[in-house]
Amino acid sequence: MAKLTYFGLYALQHRGQEAAGIAVSDGTGVVVYKDLGLVAQVFDEPTLASLRGHLAIGHARYSTTGGSTWENAQPTIKATNFNTTIALAHNGNLVNTAELARRVEALGLKVDGSTSDTALVTNLLAASPDLTIEAAAMQVLPTIKGAFSFVFMDENTLYAARDAQGVRPLVLGRLERGWVVASESAALDIVGASIVREVEPGELIAIDESGLRSSRFANPDPKGCLFEYVYLARPDATITGRNVYAARVEVGRQLAREHPVDADLVIPSPESGTPAAIGFAQESGIPYGMGLVKNAYVGRTFIQPSQTIRQLGIRLKLNPLRDVIRGKRIIVVDDSIVRGNTQRAIVRMLREAGAIEVHVRISSPPVKWPCFYGIDFASPAELIANGTDNDGIRRAIGADSLGYVSLTGLIAATEQPASRLCAACFDGKYPIALPEGNLIGKHVLESVGRRPGASERHQTSEAKGRSAASGDEASTDPHISTDEVQQFAGA
Repeated sequence: MAKLTYFGLYALQHRGQEAAGIAVSDGTGVVVYKDLGLVAQVFDEPTLASLRGHLAIGHARYSTTGGSTWENAQPTIKATNFNTTIALAHNGNLVNTAELARRVEALGLKVDGSTSDTALVTNLLAASPDLTIEAAAMQVLPTIKGAFSFVFMDENTLYAARDAQGVRPLVLGRLERGWVVASESAALDIVGASIVREVEPGELIAIDESGLRSSRFANPDPKGCLFEYVYLARPDATITGRNVYAARVEVGRQLAREHPVDADLVIPSPESGTPAAIGFAQESGIPYGMGLVKNAYVGRTFIQPSQTIRQLGIRLKLNPLRDVIRGKRIIVVDDSIVRGNTQRAIVRMLREAGAIEVHVRISSPPVKWPCFYGIDFASPAELIANGTDNDGIRRAIGADSLGYVSLTGLIAATEQPASRLCAACFDGKYPIALPEGNLIGKHVLESVGRRPGASERHQTSEAKGRSAASGDEASTDPHISTDEVQQFAGA
């Protein structure tokens, strides 16, 4: 199971690059191994061989609540009052973190140095003296507010739960002799699992030797993240029955209809802009070509943890094909503009390579609002589209023209009704109420009295009756809280 989990996380590395971890159980105890770094950096053959068991969960972290520290890497782990152990991994971000921290403090629980909301949830699930983990989950989950897709386990049972809005994806798959749960369907493909269905919003799934059972802890009110279709998900993923690649190509077609321009060549900002660029070229009749070469060994600049690294990463990541660009009017298609750094650098590179015109087309609407549900969009002041009109953005990035796809056009490409989607980063309408008093953000746990602890342990063995803890999440801005982490679990 550890190797299957490793390969599942490998397929989901795009969702988080800061830390990775796997928890495994052989029926007598739970062992967690985690560290900072990419999945392939954290795990090697001897480590995976030492993680033996029939049940495992794994996690690749994109931090949003709590710093990028070992203590905040996942899965988290905690001993329960039933003399068992719980390990948990989280994709999403909670908005009542301060309230949960007060509950944990009132119960006299300790999170052992973590400053993450995931550690709080793990403690609450493990704290009930009279309830099994499954029964505790049915009590605790309805009190958690925000976006969450959880996978968690004890020595003998695998659990998966998704918030009532289903903001973050979570899919259930079947192996020949077991089950798999993952954030994207691509992780099922890589381990040879067949897709059964999505875990439903408000659903708790439990899988043990008797099979699978399902319970409801909340009434579903689907509000799937629209930005998953724009950028986060792999193009080969399927979300709510819609292939992400097909949706992105259709967005490109719509973009060409909404913002036509005379030009000689359509190029993508690789690789997130590629499907929309193909659609734009198909619809416009302008030839599609490759004008920027991507260094495959540089990670996604969007999810790097600091602004300095983001800016450096853009130059490390892309280089122009001068013979293709020189003397041409270029349309460059990208998925989004958040801070404007990527587009500014791309336009400059294309002009330096000899482009006579550079027209930027974006396959999402302007990002004007922070995300509180699992994406590291900065504070409003850092969002280039917040308070600036399109022409101001065009001048800031140095383009000859700039066009964004409309929100209605983007939603239509997903083939989902607008009422079932969260578009808060585009329209400011948050489907899950945010806390009053600004009790939200990366440092919210520090503000209520927590401080990161120092730990150099990389492996924690959890036998029955003994506890150790680790955590989750982080962000780059104190005004927002987002934990776009990735999980994989199997039994």
